[in-house]
Amino acid sequence: MYSFLLPNEFVTSIFEVTPEKLANLGIKGIITDLDNTLVEWDRADATEELVAWFEMMREAGIKIIIASNNNEQRVRTFAEPHGIPFIYRAKKPLGKAYYDAMVQLRLRRHEVAMLGDQLLTDVMGAKRQKIYTFLVRPVADSDGIVTKFNRFVERRVYNDLKRKGQYPWED
Repeated sequence: MYSFLLPNEFVTSIFEVTPEKLANLGIKGIITDLDNTLVEWDRADATEELVAWFEMMREAGIKIIIASNNNEQRVRTFAEPHGIPFIYRAKKPLGKAYYDAMVQLRLRRHEVAMLGDQLLTDVMGAKRQKIYTFLVRPVADSDGIVTKFNRFVERRVYNDLKRKGQYPWED
């Protein structure tokens, strides 16, 4: 029932996703969401820890692209200082952004992973494209209006999973 909503892995933060873990999976590139995945939705810049993570991935040969449903100014302001390509107004979970990201990375679907904090956009869209998915615990407790609706639906899914003994992480 939840096959398109269940990620391949749950992680509490992106920092659990290491070059070694990706290499073991045969993954050479990351498509990542921005808001509440990499930084809080209202934070303009990357943290020092995140900049170090970007550099670690770059040194390991892991390519990164940001695919965000947010506007161009938000995504460009965040991505450009770090030399990270990006797709804005990605319209996730629709498939075009995932396809465009793979083209820009010059990788195939089995060579990329999606990092995101939302089941209904990040995970569902990537799973429909047969891309490996990491669901990240949101870095902030607050969300924008559209995301608040998504979180409501996610809570219902999580509650159902918990009843079935398949809850992804402990509170």
